[in-house]
Amino acid sequence: MSVQSQKKNMKAIFSLVSQNLSYIYGEKESGPNGAKKQFHSKSKAFLRALGNDLGLTEFKVSSNYGGIAVSGEITLKGIWSEGNGVFFELFQDITDRRKFLYRSISSMKDSSGGTNRWLSYRLFESADYEELLEILLTLRKSVEADLSTTATTDAEANTVSDYVA
Repeated sequence: MSVQSQKKNMKAIFSLVSQNLSYIYGEKESGPNGAKKQFHSKSKAFLRALGNDLGLTEFKVSSNYGGIAVSGEITLKGIWSEGNGVFFELFQDITDRRKFLYRSISSMKDSSGGTNRWLSYRLFESADYEELLEILLTLRKSVEADLSTTATTDAEANTVSDYVA
């Protein structure tokens, strides 16, 4: 998908989560034009393209509609390299409805991952796709930075130990 398509999807997702997606009954919810159904289908397409744009070597997009009292959630789980991945979830938070969840993961089976981080819906309102990519890619960079820091520290320790009698 093009960046312009992704920006359009971001605005559509923002518009959908700006309304109450829970407590939608009957045909309005389950029909072809239901807001909850639109939220899930738009979000799945968006996350599939996002997985490709993030350069993930393996990823999965899943959707859980939940019940009538929630929006459900649409999740991207992906791996850049061994021990280095991302979890990103779109949903309407029932407490304040203003944020999406993301965190690092170490494998596709990792269900708890790193520290939960929150992304404001406002990023979707402004449709700043490049900023979203940059934010999610910081998870990749931080893991790679940790690995290089560890390697540097090990190299420094070896250098110091060379001088210790």
